[in-house]
Amino acid sequence: MKHIESMDSRVGRRSRGFTLLELLVVILIIGLLTGIVGPRFLSQISRSEVTTAKAQLDAIDKALQGYRIDLGRYPDTGEGLAALVRNDANDPRWRGPYLKGELPNDPWGMPYQYRIPSQQPGKDYELFSFGHDRVAGGSGDDADIQL
Repeated sequence: MKHIESMDSRVGRRSRGFTLLELLVVILIIGLLTGIVGPRFLSQISRSEVTTAKAQLDAIDKALQGYRIDLGRYPDTGEGLAALVRNDANDPRWRGPYLKGELPNDPWGMPYQYRIPSQQPGKDYELFSFGHDRVAGGSGDDADIQL
């Protein structure tokens, strides 16, 4: 009986917990993984936001084309993009809504920008998002996004 009890007490001593060195090694490994994986993950998020913005801009552009076909013109500045989902002017030619649901905001929570007439030659209107920085201009991740 004594032999069994002493064996149990030796096992109990060995499995009491981790040493400080073992904990430091685990923390170091977690830190290294975070340093490697974190930036790659964040760049993927940024790319997905830009892709989402471009897809939404494309859908709004198609809705504007449908609006133009029905009414013979694009919404003016006063009507804005809201004319794609509501017939505030009570025009009988309006066959919308031209977008499903409400007018979306860009992935950064800001409304999409619509400018008519366009300041760019050869375009009737401009449709864009200010991007991640939420102000006009910028470069890289902060660049404006347009079709």
